[in-house]
Amino acid sequence: MTNHSERVHHPIATTELERRWAAVRAAMDERRIDVLVMQNNNDFMGGYVKYFTDVPATHGYPGTVIFPRDDRMTVIIQSKFGEDQQLPIEGDGIRRGVKRILGAPYFVSAHYTLEYDAGLAEQALLPYAGKTIGLVGRGTLPVSFVDALRGGKLSQSNFVDASDMVDQIKVPKSDEEWVHIRRTALMQDAAMDAAMKAAKPGKREIEIAAVAEHYVLDHGGEQGLFLCCSHTPGQPSYWGNRHLQNRVLKPGDMFTLLIESNGPGGFYTEISRTCVFGKASQEMKDEFDLLLEARQATLDRLIPGASCKSIWDAHNALLRSHGKAEEQRLYCHGQGYDLVERPLVRNDEPMPIQKGMNITCHPTVVSQGIFSTICDNYQIGEQGVVARLHAFPEMLIEIG
Repeated sequence: MTNHSERVHHPIATTELERRWAAVRAAMDERRIDVLVMQNNNDFMGGYVKYFTDVPATHGYPGTVIFPRDDRMTVIIQSKFGEDQQLPIEGDGIRRGVKRILGAPYFVSAHYTLEYDAGLAEQALLPYAGKTIGLVGRGTLPVSFVDALRGGKLSQSNFVDASDMVDQIKVPKSDEEWVHIRRTALMQDAAMDAAMKAAKPGKREIEIAAVAEHYVLDHGGEQGLFLCCSHTPGQPSYWGNRHLQNRVLKPGDMFTLLIESNGPGGFYTEISRTCVFGKASQEMKDEFDLLLEARQATLDRLIPGASCKSIWDAHNALLRSHGKAEEQRLYCHGQGYDLVERPLVRNDEPMPIQKGMNITCHPTVVSQGIFSTICDNYQIGEQGVVARLHAFPEMLIEIG
C-alpha cells in the first residue's frame, strides 16, 4: 500500500474523515436517505468530493462519489474503459473509505461520452433502486447525468436534494480543519509580501501575480486564482484574470492584487491589498478608511444566528450614507474546500451565521476615480469574530 506521506500532498487525518462520514451518516439516518450522489470537476468550486474523499476533483474531469449510509464509497473517475477496482478496507494509500473505483474515458467536451459516466453511476446505485437517493450540490451535477439516473433503472427511486444537509455539517470547521486554514492564511501573507516587494513600474501585472502564485505553489498550495488590476487615478479598472494582466505598471499607478488560493490541506482563504507607486493622495486614503469602516461594521454583525440579509442591508445602508453605490455582488462569504462556500452574506441566503465558520470579508468601492478594496479571513466564535486569520498589515502600501 502506498504511504500517504510519500504520495499525498498534505493529507487530512483519517480520524477527521471518519468524523465527517459519521456526521453525514447520522444526518442521512435522521432523514431516511439511503445514499448520496455528488460530482465535481474542479477544486475551486468543487469541495464536496474533496470533503468526502480528501482527493480533489481537477482539470475539468468529472469525479463522482457514491456515499452509502451503510457501506463504503464508490468513486467514478476519468480513466480507461472497464476500470473496476475493489479496494481493501484500509484503502490504497490514497483513497480512504472507498470500496470500489469505476472509470471510463469520458469528457465534458465530447457529449456522447457522458453516458459512460452516468452508466457507471447507475451501476453503483443499483443496490439502492427504489430507495431514497440524495443529490448533493445540484449546481455541479449535470442535467444529463441526473436525467439519466432518473430515467433509467433507478426511475422508481425517490430523489431528494441533500445539499443543505451536507452544507450544515461542513460549514462549521473542526479543530484539525482550523489548523490547515490558518496555515493557508499565513502562506498567503508571505505570498502577498513577496509580490508587493516585486511590484514596481515597468513590470507587467502578470509578472507580479506570478510571484504570488509561485510562492503559494512552493509552500503547500495546490490551486488558486491570482487576480489583479492597475490604473492611473481617475481611470479605475476592475479585477482581471491572466488573460487581462498584460498592462505595464507606471509611476503614480494604483495596483491591487487578490490572492484566492488554497493551502496545505486544500482549504481556501483570500487576501487583497493595494499599493501606490508614489505617495497616496488624500482621496485614496479616505476611500481606504471607508473600506475599513464598512468592513468593521460587517464584522461586528457576524454573530452566530444573525441573518445574512440583515448584514447585507446594513452594509448597503452604510454605503448609501457615504454617497456610495450599493453592493450588488458578493462582499462577504464562507470558505472551506470551496473558494465560495455558504453562507453568502446577501439578501437571498437562508443559512444564518454559524459558530466555527471560516469567513472572508472584502468590501469594494469604485468612487472618485479610484478602485478600492481590502480582503482578509476571520474565524467566527460563540459571540462573533474571534480572530483575523491574516497577519499582513491592513494598509494602503506606498512604494517608492
